[in-house]
Amino acid sequence: MRVLAVAVVVLLTAPVIHAHEIGTTRVSVVFHEDRSYDVDVVTDAAALVEKLAASNGQLPPSSISLSTLQPLLTTFDETFRRRVKIQFDSSADRPAIAYSVSSGVDASSAVATIRLSGTIPSDARQFTWTYGWTFASYAMTVRHSASESPATEWLEGGQSSAPFALRSPAPPIDRLGTAWRYLTLGFTHIVPMGLDHMLFVLGIYLLSGRVRSIVRQVTAFTVAHSITLGLSMYGVIAVSPRFVEPLIALSIMYVAIENILLSELRSWRIALVFAFGLLHGMGFAGALKELGLPRGEFATALLTFNLGVEAGQLAVIGTAFLLVGWHYSDRAWYRSRIVVPASILIACTSAYWTITRLCS
Repeated sequence: MRVLAVAVVVLLTAPVIHAHEIGTTRVSVVFHEDRSYDVDVVTDAAALVEKLAASNGQLPPSSISLSTLQPLLTTFDETFRRRVKIQFDSSADRPAIAYSVSSGVDASSAVATIRLSGTIPSDARQFTWTYGWTFASYAMTVRHSASESPATEWLEGGQSSAPFALRSPAPPIDRLGTAWRYLTLGFTHIVPMGLDHMLFVLGIYLLSGRVRSIVRQVTAFTVAHSITLGLSMYGVIAVSPRFVEPLIALSIMYVAIENILLSELRSWRIALVFAFGLLHGMGFAGALKELGLPRGEFATALLTFNLGVEAGQLAVIGTAFLLVGWHYSDRAWYRSRIVVPASILIACTSAYWTITRLCS
């Protein structure tokens, strides 16, 4: 019952607890040898305009087209600057800002690229960044122009980054360092940042706690998402996050509903989990594209990121087994008091995500 109470809290706070949003915002910082800098913010243009208008006490434009987005962004320049902060040591800098808008992967989306440029003070030692125009986690990469090895940090909207040293380029990362870095990023992409992927894995676990059943489903899911992750990163396939993300949410809802209606694993479940794995792999690829892959260690980074994802999934299953399955799975009331209520909560949460992703 304690587990059920925790799940209720998660559901009730669903409007403020977001699954990670793939491909919505990313930030790239480059320091040049002439002591200038460029910060590129890439984000959803229409969503940003709506946030800027609301923050300025205005209603969002009734019709937004690709041709009107760039002038609108320029109009809101001072509003945009309120939640963006570039700081060298303890001094804030006011950069020059250039706005550009281009079409996204699909015809219905538009991508804004906002370049902030300026000069690094001669005595500055550290750089700090803050961006408050997103409500989700986003990746920030920082590098010196002379280095091919960027530092990557995940930030929440409005959170200040850790100070970045300016004095010398970061030493190149060797293969072992690259492997560890991307293994860690893959794991944290599931735990704690990938709430939607965690709920999907829990849905797989809940239907049957038997080891053989779990292994068959997890194997199908792993093979499938490894295929689309690799194909996406090598540029063979490219699917818009606007299409992938709602389908991922629907896949979670389907698995949860099936857990409610069925009491044992059916043969078609493996095929469906494989199909859903293909979708989740494209979601993983969106996150990995935000981070970027080092050109010299592309295959190492891709492989270890995938291994990190697997480790995160196994951690979710292992935790569920230790907290619930080990103690209660053989009880007569396990399905009625644990599996069904938890699956209902997962289904409701994923339904909420589906609606918000379709409407965003």
